[in-house]
Amino acid sequence: MAFRSSSLWKSVATRVTANSAFAKSNGTKWRSYASTAEHPDAKPRGFMKGDFVPVYVALGLIALSMGFGLQTAMHQLKRAPNVSVKKSRRETVPEVTEPEEVVDDSEKFLKKSFFRKVAHVQDFDDQSVMSDPIRGDVLAREPHTETLQSVGVNPNA
Repeated sequence: MAFRSSSLWKSVATRVTANSAFAKSNGTKWRSYASTAEHPDAKPRGFMKGDFVPVYVALGLIALSMGFGLQTAMHQLKRAPNVSVKKSRRETVPEVTEPEEVVDDSEKFLKKSFFRKVAHVQDFDDQSVMSDPIRGDVLAREPHTETLQSVGVNPNA
């Protein structure tokens, strides 16, 4: 069986090389005339229109993934409540010193997330029988936060 498969591969290889679109027969040496396609002043045919479609698709997918990565990085750096650019804010625990700003930052982080919005739109195949009060819908409800001021403790005193 191994001998037969090798002979089949050889026949396929000879057929592919014999009928290749890239192989050029040099028939002008044997003829006394040159056809118009082989005229030295003729413009080269160049590439066909569909030759670069796979390359364009690959480049488009690479650009799309880079765009998603850059958007995610910028979202994390701009809106994440645990990322602080100010040095004075980095040295403290912002959840204790300024809880209202941390709550606002976390709400912005959730509301402005592109991928959370896409996931919310694509959640059409939800098979749950009843609503889940624990998880809930982040974009449809206001997040509830318990701060020291809401329970009656003054953190500055």
